Amino acid sequence: MATLSPPLHTQAIALWRSQQQWHRSLERTTCQLKHAVRLQARYRGLEPLYDDGYQTVKNLDYYHESLGELVEHDSGPPRWFCPVDAGSPIEDAPLMLYLPGVDGMGMGLFMHHKALGRIFELRCMHVPFHDRTPFEDLVTMVEDVVIKENATSPNKPIYLLGNSFGGCLALAVAARNPHIDLILVLVNPATSYENSGIQQLLSFFSLFSDQACMAITALLNYNIDNEAHMAVSSMINGKHPLAALSRLTNNMSSFLKHSNILDKIPEDTLKWKMKLIKQAASYANYRLQSVQAEVLLLASCGDKLLPSKAEADRLQKLLPKCTIYFFDKHGHSLLLEYGVHVSSIIKCTDLYRHSRRYHRVFDYIPPSATELKEVDKATRDLRFRTCPAMYSTLEDGTVVRGLAGVPQDGPVLLVGNHMLLGIELISLAAEFLRLKGVVVRGIAHPLLFPDKKRAWSEGHDFFDFLNLWGGVPMMYKSIYELLAAGEFVLLYPGGHREALHCKGEEHRLFWPSQAEFVRLAAQFNATIVPFGVVGEDDLLELLCTFEDIRNAPFGKEMMEAYSEHLKLREDVDHEVFFPGLYMKIPGRFYYQFGKPIPTKDKQSILTDKQAANDLYMHVKSEVERIISNLLEKRVEDKYRSLIPRMLYQAARGPTCEVPAFDP
Repeated sequence: MATLSPPLHTQAIALWRSQQQWHRSLERTTCQLKHAVRLQARYRGLEPLYDDGYQTVKNLDYYHESLGELVEHDSGPPRWFCPVDAGSPIEDAPLMLYLPGVDGMGMGLFMHHKALGRIFELRCMHVPFHDRTPFEDLVTMVEDVVIKENATSPNKPIYLLGNSFGGCLALAVAARNPHIDLILVLVNPATSYENSGIQQLLSFFSLFSDQACMAITALLNYNIDNEAHMAVSSMINGKHPLAALSRLTNNMSSFLKHSNILDKIPEDTLKWKMKLIKQAASYANYRLQSVQAEVLLLASCGDKLLPSKAEADRLQKLLPKCTIYFFDKHGHSLLLEYGVHVSSIIKCTDLYRHSRRYHRVFDYIPPSATELKEVDKATRDLRFRTCPAMYSTLEDGTVVRGLAGVPQDGPVLLVGNHMLLGIELISLAAEFLRLKGVVVRGIAHPLLFPDKKRAWSEGHDFFDFLNLWGGVPMMYKSIYELLAAGEFVLLYPGGHREALHCKGEEHRLFWPSQAEFVRLAAQFNATIVPFGVVGEDDLLELLCTFEDIRNAPFGKEMMEAYSEHLKLREDVDHEVFFPGLYMKIPGRFYYQFGKPIPTKDKQSILTDKQAANDLYMHVKSEVERIISNLLEKRVEDKYRSLIPRMLYQAARGPTCEVPAFDP
């Protein structure tokens, strides 16, 4: 048998190993890219600013008419139905089971059918008024679906949205199945029934008929404060006062118009329902310690039927993974009141996922039209004060107003400078959505992703906006995954050092020496777009900064103890500390995006350190040049100050585009 000589044998083994490593690397990269594209199809299955139905939701007449039909003609055992108006969900959407209140009709989610039906496979439980199925049998009915779906897709979560009585049902199922990946969304759960005043009230009115008792309960359930608040809000947002008044009076009289429903309800219904809810509360409370599921608890502070706020505090102490959203101006029927967007809250709390672990890149759902309006409402004052003017650069070097020079398709890496506190972020992201229909995925400090356990839902805060806009904590792995998925990625190499700069450091860059983002861009043939933004010096004035505190007695030790765990860059001797500042009579924000830099023909930077550094320095110098240019050109803008802008908009309308300098 012929043998190889030692040198040739060694060369053959080395060549074979090299080929095997190359094939494994190619296979791994191809698998990752396919995985990213597949996942992108999942979370980008909805276009940005998709219609979530909240803007066109039907009024309460629709609910009561449907309820009347079901009461009169419905019969048979409990069953599931898929709402027609929910539409078709995105590909690979997780399952959501809606468990209704003690009425059992399953129509209490109708205001949210379209919004939830776009991102979940939505099924609603229906228990006819004539049905007398015991509570444990209802638990078994839900449990059977949960077990079957878990067997079919063991790695996907199952959502149980339990409203009042349905909250007890959801907790019971979760307690009996701790090994199944369940996410509970509980709306004013009836676990507090024994501590509520509704029992005594109904006992007092026991001399009256069941219909009278149910009418009294329904009137207590009605929240006139919410209706009046939403009517006033609609007028503030531009709706005609008569239209707002019409909606208010229609909803207020809706129950009275359909009060004949009560005559069709079987005589013993109220007694049975009260017995059922008492059993449910007792059953769920006894088993709370067995619940291992993630829980999102929506609690109304104005609930007149149950002590929902106090119950939320109690449940959070007993449930290990519980997050609470309080609703200050809402009543017991939270899901039937305006201004409640359940789908947005699920997104904001990082509970929307397709697998056992939440992934900020692959589980992201773009903002809807309603969510953009929420941002506009919350940032109206900032936009009024700063009136952002945006410019971009075409391929031939021409600078134009707007974002026409920014590529339409990703992957794109936007690289620029931070202003104080990152106040340029919201305007930048919102303008990309409005003008290009593109979501910009920001890379941010981990400090901006707190694990909030309690929140008030009367308007989203900055951290909610960061989640809705797809923000991701700073890790090179995250940038890699975003670029692989073809996203628009927003990167600030200066990080918190620029966002929390000191006095006299406005519009300066504090970039690290590493050129890693250049190599990442080249790996996926991404286009780098350098940009600059100026204007913070016309809006904010620093009073107390990082250096002021550090130079004070014991200041350095205090700063290190406060923020050592928050440091992101070892090359920067600058702790995370929020400065003292005050607002000035505002000027204007100016953004300019430079000429796009494709990396498709620059693959040498993947292996050539000098080539990568040269491109990095080119991007940095472009950002510095743009900042310098904007600082010079803004002097030519006669609308830089607030008063001229106000006069211009007063003559032409508040939504008109205010001119700026000639590029």
